[in-house]
Amino acid sequence: MRVVLLAGLLFLVAGMGEAQEPVSLVIVNARVWTGNPKQPWAEAVAVRGDRIASVGSSAAVRKMAGKGTRIIDAHGGLVTPGFIDSHVHFISSGFGLSSVKLRTARTPAEFIARIKAYAATVPKGAWITGGDWDHSLWGGELPNKSWIDSVTPDNPVWVSRLDGHMALANSLALAAAHVTKDTPDPAGGRIVRDAQGDPTGILKDNAQSLVDDAIPDPPPALADRALDDAMRYVASNGVTSVVNMGYSWWDLSVMDRAHAAGRMITRIYAAVPLARWQELRDTVAARGRGDAWLRIGGLKAFVDGSIGSHTALMLRPFDDAPKDSGLRVTPAESLYAWTLAADKAGLQVMVHAIGDRAIREQLDIFQRVEQANGPRDRRFRIEHAQHLSPPDIPRFAQLGVIASMQPYHAIDDGRWVDTVIGKDRSRYTYAFHSLLDAGAKVAFGSDWSVAPATPIEGIYAAVTRRTLDDRNPNGWVPEEKITVEQALTAYTVTGAYAEFQEREKGTLAPGMLADITILDRDLTRIPPETIRDAKVVMTIVGGRVVYSQKD
Repeated sequence: MRVVLLAGLLFLVAGMGEAQEPVSLVIVNARVWTGNPKQPWAEAVAVRGDRIASVGSSAAVRKMAGKGTRIIDAHGGLVTPGFIDSHVHFISSGFGLSSVKLRTARTPAEFIARIKAYAATVPKGAWITGGDWDHSLWGGELPNKSWIDSVTPDNPVWVSRLDGHMALANSLALAAAHVTKDTPDPAGGRIVRDAQGDPTGILKDNAQSLVDDAIPDPPPALADRALDDAMRYVASNGVTSVVNMGYSWWDLSVMDRAHAAGRMITRIYAAVPLARWQELRDTVAARGRGDAWLRIGGLKAFVDGSIGSHTALMLRPFDDAPKDSGLRVTPAESLYAWTLAADKAGLQVMVHAIGDRAIREQLDIFQRVEQANGPRDRRFRIEHAQHLSPPDIPRFAQLGVIASMQPYHAIDDGRWVDTVIGKDRSRYTYAFHSLLDAGAKVAFGSDWSVAPATPIEGIYAAVTRRTLDDRNPNGWVPEEKITVEQALTAYTVTGAYAEFQEREKGTLAPGMLADITILDRDLTRIPPETIRDAKVVMTIVGGRVVYSQKD
């Protein structure tokens, strides 16, 4: 009995000592939005190691500080769970940070001049990629290889439209890819041709793989630098976690290298192509799903393309192209077979669907798979879910399908999409409010590099829906505006849920990972139109400051 009592006393003393151990970091004088319905707001947060130790008043949290505790005064700014960007193309976007910039080129002449200037800075024979051009800025004429052949005589050029669903190749790139007048359109893709049948240099959706496959993989050192650049960029925008929509397994190899070297400052959930579900199944069996920094288990596929490229799959033709209803990138029977097998293997399936017909068909596939495989916590996702047909809105909640959406697209595409699909169909475009009202889970992201990985701009877009040209001061389709707290939830709480991590991150509560974003103002207490002026003061991942505005 004495031994038992003594052991119990020693355990109690040890426990008291541990409880009184000073915390490593505290944030005080803040407006803390926790994402936790049991304690929605607080003044301060304490961190011990890589976990939240306490959330409460500034006075109470200050008492937890010790001699070595870092004390951060938020000066009344907003503190939130670290932002989760639920849809990025991380490594290609990292490369894009240092590639030719075409997004803001407003004329063909400016487009050509920027490529010419960039070509002068790279070695002979080096591929010029990236770009992210937007032909709507100069009236809608698609660029042509003839525009740039004379200014890029020594470099293959392969520059994408900002949505990633079509790209322009110069003649050197077409030659490297063996694309000629006689090359047939691949299934789910289109080679744009002139009146004589010759390729203009524009390739859409699956046709892009003809050139993609001709581009050599960059050296490991350059890929590592692109990933590091990407992590630093998102950290500066308050992002602590991303879901990478990988086009290949190569992305994962670059991330594995960074993880092994201890370079990670962003948590990554890395999805790989659905067509290779068996390889992912076997990889998970061999090495598990990863840890808090790098995880696998997700699969990505495409139903269709995009509205801007006229490749989104629609229930009826585009208003400005009455004979065109878009295209199907992946056969429906393949999507069903792969999804059925991957789901049976316990993997998560995420499918790109933008047009109303694409969304309906993918919801049908998810429903069939659920009926075939039976109940389980599967968390199917539709990526983008942009142009909805009203009867399909309640189906997201009914089927438990997550709508993984990118609010910046609404204020970008809203400038021109009415002319493509008409105002009637636009009414249910980027239908954030309708989906939430119907009980759906909505997770927000950027689709970087299609749009910037800037959650503040995403929140601004979801709350105001004021298009980038400022021609819709009350909001484009204002019925679909949502509140700041709903937008914050989509960037944190639901973002974590959408990757099966809601018990680890997405809220500020004791025991959760200490992933924290500090802004310079409370977004819930300022005029909505000024949200985009807010700044990220600090980003903390696992209790470590990875970005500070003062640095």
